[in-house]
Parts: sequence; C-alpha cells; structure tokens
Amino acid sequence: MKIAVIVARVLLGLVFLIFGFNVFLHFIPQPPPQGDVGTMMGLMFQHWWFHFFGVLYIVGGLLLVIGRYVPVGLVLLGPILVNILLFHLTMALEGIGPGLVCAVLEIFLIYAYWPAFAGIFSADGRRV
Repeated sequence: MKIAVIVARVLLGLVFLIFGFNVFLHFIPQPPPQGDVGTMMGLMFQHWWFHFFGVLYIVGGLLLVIGRYVPVGLVLLGPILVNILLFHLTMALEGIGPGLVCAVLEIFLIYAYWPAFAGIFSADGRRV
C-alpha cells in the first residue's frame, strides 16, 4: 500500500506540474479549440484565469511530488479536478479519460490520507 500511495502521489503531482508549467511556457502544442470551447478558453486566457489555475496546478503538484503537506495539495487540486470533469462532461466528452484517471488517483490518495480529512466528516468536528 505504501508504494502504491507514493506512485499515485508522484504521478498525480507530475501531471499537474507538467500542465501547470505548460500554462506559462507552452511546450505542449495544442490547436485552438473550435466553437463554445474555444470561446470559453479564449476568455479565460484573456482574463488571466488560466494563469491563476496554472499557479494552483504547480503548487498542488509540487506539494504532492515532494510529499510535504500532501492533504493541502489534494485540497487545492480537488476542485480543479471537479471542474475538469464537469468541463468534459458538458462540452468535450471525448477528452475525459485523463481527467477520470486523475480523479481516481485523487480519491485513492484521499483514502490513503484519510486521517487528515476525517475531522471534516465527523458530526462534532473531532477526528474519527
């Protein structure tokens, strides 16, 4: 289990580090998307939303890769993964695969680090 946690943590962290740095350095070529997806992405780039997300990708991914404050990294990346999945479910279903893999890794890591999250889910605020 310990090795699986390390592999999942590093893999998920590297995914977000790579795509976070790609927001700023553009080393993964992508053709501009068409239609509503292109319009939405254009607006998000124009108003610096992707740069904000890129910083969160890098910080969350870095926390996972170095293994310090992993629950904080998972909390940063959790809402981003929800947005990735919702985007693909509503606008571009064909690219949902990597998002699903990352979501499974995130859920596995939340399970592995459950003591850090247990207080959130208890009725009286104490750890379970």
